[in-house]
Amino acid sequence: MKKKLIKLRLSTGMKRSEFAEYFGIPYRTLQDWELGNRAMPDYLFRLMVYKLRVEEMTEEEPDAGEDHQK
Repeated sequence: MKKKLIKLRLSTGMKRSEFAEYFGIPYRTLQDWELGNRAMPDYLFRLMVYKLRVEEMTEEEPDAGEDHQK
């Protein structure tokens, strides 16, 4: 799990402190997960992936008020 978490964080381009703040996770907890000192709950990893995907999709959507006929 720790390798998956590190890969996910690196894919965002965030530093460890930014990633921890973004998800509201204590820095030390994230550090322990990445170092393998503590096991990260599987469901939490899935929620992180889901949040990142949803936010990525919403960034790609055009504004509702924007005129698409040019």
